[in-house]
Amino acid sequence: MYRAYVRQLAMSKKEAKLKVVVFLGSTREGRMGDRVAKFVTKYLESTNHDVHLIDPVQLKLPLLEKPLFFYPDQSKAPKVLQETDKLIQDADAFVVVSCEYNHSIPPALANTLDHFAPPHFAWRPSGIVTYSPGQFGGMRCAMQLRCMLGELGCLSVSNIFGIPKVHEALDEEGKPLNDYMKTGINTLVTQLDWHATAMKRQREAVGVPPPPKPV
Repeated sequence: MYRAYVRQLAMSKKEAKLKVVVFLGSTREGRMGDRVAKFVTKYLESTNHDVHLIDPVQLKLPLLEKPLFFYPDQSKAPKVLQETDKLIQDADAFVVVSCEYNHSIPPALANTLDHFAPPHFAWRPSGIVTYSPGQFGGMRCAMQLRCMLGELGCLSVSNIFGIPKVHEALDEEGKPLNDYMKTGINTLVTQLDWHATAMKRQREAVGVPPPPKPV
């Protein structure tokens, strides 16, 4: 009943599809992240979301030297930064898909997020999906991501979808191999939809507070 209520909100004639940007964290050779990203994006698409995947392997941003907001005239910034920033600003919610690198946030993921200003992420919710070949499912990275996403202004929903033994949970095409995958993603997206719908309505009704002034 609860999920049906959330879907009813998202499918309302007065509201368009929720726009979700999915960030993929890993760039390592042989990464399992491709499987998880396929699974997440397919599920979101099947549940009436407009989905855009941001993959650092495809994005190929340099090691951070000059973020977008350092350009006095942002129209002169590299096109990849402008286009990615627009996706971020247009989003209603974010999902971060990440493994652990040395029990921490992958540097390519942090590097991608750091190229863009926190106000462009703010006032939208985020969901965290982590994975590992071991039994902890990337939870140490998830705890650090929760802090980072909160500082960007896109607070994560309470549920974290951790995927242990990811190589046994999904095939190469992102097809789930156990029932936990289906219930886990459903719980996360149900929470994400509720918050995203509520925040979207509030943004449209009253706007958002201005960003704090530098101190």
